[in-house]
Amino acid sequence: MTGAIGSGSPDWASTLPAMTLVLVRVSGLMVFAPVLSSEAIPMRVKAVFVLAVSFLVAPVVAAFPGAHAELGAMAVLGELSVGLFFGLTLSLVFEALTFAGQILGLQFSFSLVNLLDPNAPVQTPLLGQMFGLLGTLTVIGAGLDRTVLAALLRTFAAAPVGTVVFNARAGLALLPMAAGIFSAALELSAPVMAATVMAELAVALAGKLSPQLPVMAITVPLKTLLGFGVLIGTLALWPHWIEARFAALLAAAGRLLAGATGA
Repeated sequence: MTGAIGSGSPDWASTLPAMTLVLVRVSGLMVFAPVLSSEAIPMRVKAVFVLAVSFLVAPVVAAFPGAHAELGAMAVLGELSVGLFFGLTLSLVFEALTFAGQILGLQFSFSLVNLLDPNAPVQTPLLGQMFGLLGTLTVIGAGLDRTVLAALLRTFAAAPVGTVVFNARAGLALLPMAAGIFSAALELSAPVMAATVMAELAVALAGKLSPQLPVMAITVPLKTLLGFGVLIGTLALWPHWIEARFAALLAAAGRLLAGATGA
């Protein structure tokens, strides 16, 4: 009976290296992935969460076929690059939201109104901050933060521990994704831009017909009020767009990671 019980216990000599590699992979996600890497989450909470997940998952992933749970510089860098890759891929959604805020800030005459982003110590547009908070609220409300963690845990089957080796093709695959930031931002801001441009044309034509009309005093408030009205009317569609883009980028990251093993 004692031997049977002992045979079912994990072999910690091989599990501890696997636990270390799992810890590196999960901690990379907590450092680079949006929302999860937020400074609003205390560092101690992140550390306890990463240790708990590593302790629970390590005995399972160490037994996966193809797992190579041996510590080494390349193995640690490969595991850390998984979190980096997921983080860079998913952050493209928030970059598109920030860029859309920059575009709409110009239309609303808010081009000089910037705030300090606590997650990245740089000046960001006021509307970009608002859209970023909207994206964070959507991710948390839709449970996409849990989806990211589940997707990361599924990567241990597609890319076992100790076998991840990112090559140039995986890095180059990010370029077309990053190129989509511009088109995505234009897609989000198109209704407001169309409304404000039409308002400018209407005021310009009115100014030609009536030269005594104070065009400069009318244009800015009219554009701002009309733009905010259109923006409020279209914000109901933004969460669906954010969810769809977030899920698509998460699936793309998973597919690229599946081909980034050196096994």
